[in-house]
Amino acid sequence: MGEKIQMIVPLVEIDGDEMTRVIWQDIKEVLLTPYIDLKTDYYDLQLKKRDETGDRITVEAAEATKKYGVAVKCATITPNAQRVEEYNLKQMWPSPNGTIRAILDGTVFRTPIIAKNIKPFIKTWEKPITIARHAYGDVYKGVEMKVKGQGQAELVFTGQDGQVESKVIHNYSGSGVVMAMHNLDESIESFARSCFNYALDQKQDLWFSTKDTISKIYDHNFKDIFQDIYDREYQDKFTTAGIEYFYTLIDDAVARVVRSSGGFIWACKNYDGDVMSDMVAAAFGSLAMMTSVLVSPDGCFEYEAAHGTVTRHYYQYLQGEKTSTNPMATLFAWTGALRKRGEMDNIPGLVQFATDLEQAALDTIEDGIMTKDLALLAEGEKKTVNTREFLHEVKARLGRG
Repeated sequence: MGEKIQMIVPLVEIDGDEMTRVIWQDIKEVLLTPYIDLKTDYYDLQLKKRDETGDRITVEAAEATKKYGVAVKCATITPNAQRVEEYNLKQMWPSPNGTIRAILDGTVFRTPIIAKNIKPFIKTWEKPITIARHAYGDVYKGVEMKVKGQGQAELVFTGQDGQVESKVIHNYSGSGVVMAMHNLDESIESFARSCFNYALDQKQDLWFSTKDTISKIYDHNFKDIFQDIYDREYQDKFTTAGIEYFYTLIDDAVARVVRSSGGFIWACKNYDGDVMSDMVAAAFGSLAMMTSVLVSPDGCFEYEAAHGTVTRHYYQYLQGEKTSTNPMATLFAWTGALRKRGEMDNIPGLVQFATDLEQAALDTIEDGIMTKDLALLAEGEKKTVNTREFLHEVKARLGRG
């Protein structure tokens, strides 16, 4: 084995929970540390550590990401009432992803990993489709009310100067429901810049869709902000890169997407992005084959798997069973972060290693060797292996020393 690849600036390493935590360590041991002198600034975000630190560790991990520019994150538990009891927590701590996203002011980009023997359900799709979701506001911060009888619902804004503006929502003749939702220009601007920056980073076209013909103020505001920032800050850069920014209505976008061959980034508002990312994941095959990267408008990147902590497999693991858990999304989180670190620090060997490792993982699957979940989807001959066996099969194809 030759000399290990040297790193200059640390990668922010954010450890997590349950089965993905086990896989995290296995990936490092089998596929990373034998080849890389791995420098990381380590933060342990397992649920017990978050509880012990009053969730301060999550904030520290996000601040470190802002400092160093690139992070890789393991899947983490967002506790519900059952988890509070199971782990004897002080309180129901918030989603670490939500906390980090808020501190970085970032946008999440989700992209499927494509293997030749796992065919998308939509036959025309040949290249990955990346979903960019604006993860702020809309129905997720909506205020709702049950209307119990006759009356008038109004939308009222009281300015700091005391000026009042109001609109009638509906005159109810009987019971019903009403909801108000909001967004912020500042948040939309950050979303737009993250999308434009990521499109330039990936050298892919960017599509953006809303329903501004119906929502002539709310959705139109998104459209106008995107267009204004593009015209002022990004048009020349896109032209130089040979890529396109394209706006269309959400229903037209859906029709175009299912007829496309893929290979672009599709930016969506919060609810649209929530729905479409699951649709794209399912249509390409599996959530376990989806990468996820959080990109801030000022150019910080945090890579992670799009799935959760695989609790069911973790309980089997604790009972001494070997599990066939798919490590691809977690592995590609590492390769994505290593490649970006290599690009930012001008380390061609690190960039090449990340590319080689991804290809070795895909070669393994395309050779018919895969975890149980993929064996249910793949065409042709296949051999089911457990997680650690899969990682060693990848190592055998890496062809390094």
